[in-house]
Amino acid sequence: QVQLVESGGGLVQAGGSLRLSCAASGSLGSINTMAWYRQAPGKQRELVAEITSGDITNYPDSVKDRFTISRDGTKNTVYLQMNSLKPEDTAVYYCRRTQLWGPGSYEYWGQGTQVTVSS
Repeated sequence: QVQLVESGGGLVQAGGSLRLSCAASGSLGSINTMAWYRQAPGKQRELVAEITSGDITNYPDSVKDRFTISRDGTKNTVYLQMNSLKPEDTAVYYCRRTQLWGPGSYEYWGQGTQVTVSS
């Protein structure tokens, strides 16, 4: 079992910055991808950023050049640096981890953290 604990959400004015953290603990596999998703009211959950265990990153166009995903030295904590925030970035942000463990692949989600950007 894997636990994901997110932190760092809050209220910020448009143009400001926030950094989210997601710490993974438990039975951690070395081959994994960690990602941030977000879900705004009435909308589907969407990918914001992802990073593989080989540090390959991926972003949708909506956040490219504004958001940066990274890992710490242990590779078990992932960060999302969000700059130039816009009101449309307002959402609950979720951390997701997928990993290989034994013969299978497993997916885990954090509880979510609210980000609110005021205009």
